[in-house]
Amino acid sequence: LSSSAALEIALLRAFREAFMLPLDDVQMALLAKRAENDFVGAPVGVMDQMACTLASDGKALFLDTRSLEWKVVPLPPAAQLIVFNSGIAHNHSRGDYRTRRAECEEAARRLGVAQLRDLDLSDVPRVRELPDPLGRRARHVITEDARVLDAVRALEGGDLDVLGALFYASHDSMRDDYEVSVPEIDLIVELARSMPEVHGARLTGGGFGGSVVMLARPGTAADVAKRVSAAYTAKTGRAGTILVP
Repeated sequence: LSSSAALEIALLRAFREAFMLPLDDVQMALLAKRAENDFVGAPVGVMDQMACTLASDGKALFLDTRSLEWKVVPLPPAAQLIVFNSGIAHNHSRGDYRTRRAECEEAARRLGVAQLRDLDLSDVPRVRELPDPLGRRARHVITEDARVLDAVRALEGGDLDVLGALFYASHDSMRDDYEVSVPEIDLIVELARSMPEVHGARLTGGGFGGSVVMLARPGTAADVAKRVSAAYTAKTGRAGTILVP
């Protein structure tokens, strides 16, 4: 899913071992982010790099990208993940991804905060006063931050219905407020939404293509993935790829 970050971390691990470099996992993630920002020119954050170097099977990574505090949150035994690649390629070094970041920075400036994460749900009325699309961009960030915290609690409590509802709400916000989805991704999410075996589904990654992650009931993931794939190809003529399971 994070092909560039995975490659960067793999290379850094090889360099660390070959040359006995005194780099810990967080330092490697920060170096990889610098490569993306300064060499490739993509204004990405550090989440993908941190996930590639710190995450482990069967666990979610809860990360504060400002303080770099992190912890792993075990996935409930009943959780089955499906990852489906739409086949739509994206490029975060140019285009709308860069525009979204600039819009968020401008919204933060107008609201008088360093970053939108300094706001919470009580600030949504203020956000609505911003001109469009800045208000919608800021509303997405604020509500998405709240959903992340709610998702951690749902994971810790093993409540997959709540977690799935958060997936759908997250996707709706990315589609409507942040506007980083595309019709093919929306189709995949709607196909998942029509299947009772699926708790929830959402776009994963920076948007404008890429993949959808779904949360399925135990023992159903393989069958759901095949049905989504067949329906997606029938409706779009595209051959999506089942990455998990």
